[in-house]
Amino acid sequence: MSTVKIIKKCKENNYTAQLEVYNSYKNMMLNSVIQIVKNKSQAEDIVQDSFIKGFQKIKNLDNNANLGAWLKRIAINNSLDYLRNKKKFNFIDDSSILELCLEEKEEEVDESISIDFIKKCIHQLKEKYRIILVLYLIEDYNHREIGEMLSLNESTVRNQYKRGKDLLLKMIQQ
Repeated sequence: MSTVKIIKKCKENNYTAQLEVYNSYKNMMLNSVIQIVKNKSQAEDIVQDSFIKGFQKIKNLDNNANLGAWLKRIAINNSLDYLRNKKKFNFIDDSSILELCLEEKEEEVDESISIDFIKKCIHQLKEKYRIILVLYLIEDYNHREIGEMLSLNESTVRNQYKRGKDLLLKMIQQ
């Protein structure tokens, strides 16, 4: 079934279409949410809540929209809301600090280092750095979008990203 047809069926509250959407996108959403909340059980709850919210709001979605990206955005926003409510992270808007030089040299990292090791290192970072790195490097959001999600200035996001990336590189190189 085409995405347009699935969206139309979901707007009609068709259970079969909703189940197809759930089965198609649950793993992608779960992987994204786990990267943010670091707890599989809580991530599963957030994904379920995200599907409920998505199906409630799908009537507002354009039939030609990217359904997966839309659902993933809902899940990521729900993850960030969860962390805010649990007060697990607190970003400080440091826009008064001069923006760091964006033209940084690429650090060399040993190519034999596994992705799992890098993810483990990311999970050891402070929340304020980890979340921005996950959203930027893994979820492919830009600094402006991350700033909007976290209610921060873009320059703050860039600074937090730079600091987090530097800490991550130190961890990897040790």
